[in-house]
Amino acid sequence: MMFLSSPYPGRATTAAFVVAGTLLASSAFAQKYRTAAGLRFSKNNYGLTVQQKILEKTTLEGLALVGSREVSATLLAEQHFGILGPSLNYYFGAGGHLGNNKDTGGFGGLDALAGIEYKVAFTPFVLSLDFKPTIEFNSDDWARFPTALSVRYILVKEKNNGLFNGLFGGDKDKKKVKTKQKSNSRRGLFDL
Repeated sequence: MMFLSSPYPGRATTAAFVVAGTLLASSAFAQKYRTAAGLRFSKNNYGLTVQQKILEKTTLEGLALVGSREVSATLLAEQHFGILGPSLNYYFGAGGHLGNNKDTGGFGGLDALAGIEYKVAFTPFVLSLDFKPTIEFNSDDWARFPTALSVRYILVKEKNNGLFNGLFGGDKDKKKVKTKQKSNSRRGLFDL
């Protein structure tokens, strides 16, 4: 009903379909790397971040963080979704952390995560900005709501084959098919 009362009824509907189609069509693309490591910067702490792709759209991220009065380690599982191609992603995740505060001793907690990342064109760097709310156990703070910027260097690029390709000899079968196709096909005038 709202679209019908609009002075431009076709434009709003078309825009909604274009946005939805773009997000759905590009969700097949995820990241352009398998392993990346770098630095994470937040208002109250900083540290190291390592991200490893384990499934097509899923990564594990480890964080080692240092603050003015505490040290912590976090492990997160994240699900990535492409936005307009594989260079720009948004992601959601969850995990847990353990740490030590100089004043109150050991603590732990549960983490959630929502963020966006960009693989910088023509460079091996990935920039990400995220929001990571936490619930704390055995700490003065029962909850925290930090945001952070991470800069990672790509250590291992993404290959075109999947996680389980080659595990049972799949790559050998593909090579045989390719060689059979080449021998049966005729070469064109400009084929080398």
